[in-house]
Amino acid sequence: MLKPSSLRPSLSWLLVFIPVSLLAGPLTHRPVVVFVTTCLAIVPLAGLIGQATDQLAIRAGPRVGGLLNATFGNVTELIIAVLLVRAGEFEVVKASLVGSILGNLVLVLGAAYLAGGLRFSEQRFSARMAAVHASSLLLAVTALMMPAVFVLSQPDTRAEREVISVTVAAVLIVLYGASLLFTLVTHSRRLRTFRSPAEEERPEWSLPRAVVVLLLAAVAVGVESELLVGSLEPTVLALGVSRLFVGLFVVAVVGNAAEHAAAVVFALRNRMDVSIEIAFGSSIQIALLVAPLLVFVSLALGRPMDFVFAVPEIAAVALATLVVSVISMDGRSTWLEGLQLLGVYIILGVSLFYIRA
Repeated sequence: MLKPSSLRPSLSWLLVFIPVSLLAGPLTHRPVVVFVTTCLAIVPLAGLIGQATDQLAIRAGPRVGGLLNATFGNVTELIIAVLLVRAGEFEVVKASLVGSILGNLVLVLGAAYLAGGLRFSEQRFSARMAAVHASSLLLAVTALMMPAVFVLSQPDTRAEREVISVTVAAVLIVLYGASLLFTLVTHSRRLRTFRSPAEEERPEWSLPRAVVVLLLAAVAVGVESELLVGSLEPTVLALGVSRLFVGLFVVAVVGNAAEHAAAVVFALRNRMDVSIEIAFGSSIQIALLVAPLLVFVSLALGRPMDFVFAVPEIAAVALATLVVSVISMDGRSTWLEGLQLLGVYIILGVSLFYIRA
């Protein structure tokens, strides 16, 4: 039997950075130290949230469990993003959202393809499910692209920009709900991954333990995220890097590290279908739920954020979606395809590092 705990790498030792991050400010008065230790503290907390969610999902059954995973899968990123919105760090928020999509699509999937391919000559997964996910990502690319095209053609239209942003956000949320209905209810049998009885997961935590861990970890993430947001501005100035790069390749990776590692471990166990679900599912949730939801959260906070992303961000998501869709359409993966995806991530990282806009 595949135990959930054995499939999610333990990063519990990083919990030591929770007290370290809380004391770093008063003791060192160095924002960079606070920022780094806070990032390290959030990594295991995100892992605990994911593990607790998994335990609740196993108890709830496949349909409700899928909904739980869809709801809480990116709660860490959502907490960080809400606090960034409240602080008015819209550039970092949007970059972190794009970074999460890129990280899951090319970094996580690339690492999973490479690791699994080095152990198995070829791995297979559901091409039909990959196609469903690819269509959702293409929808996300359209939603990112059109508001930006409008702003580039009509730059002085703030009211229209807000109407377009709210409309696009509402449409994406509705379509995300429809995709859950499609994959978890109406077409669940056709898209379901086969599992033998020996592979069925059983909960290792009691229900009260899972709920308590989920709540405590979420609260701790909120505290650490406050420290992260507070130390962001002086850290960016001290290191001389752009907000775009910090959002894309630092903040975005922090909340997904444990999930990223789990996808690689599943690939090593020849469960590429699960790795695909982790990578694609998280990207789709960010693009179709978390990002548009933040538009409405920003309105509620009195800090309106539009749905207009920078051209480099849109180009990066579009290229990543195109490459992953082409590579995954045959339902097979090899180590070479994994290396190619990692190469794409490096190319995007180096190119975006020098953008100071």
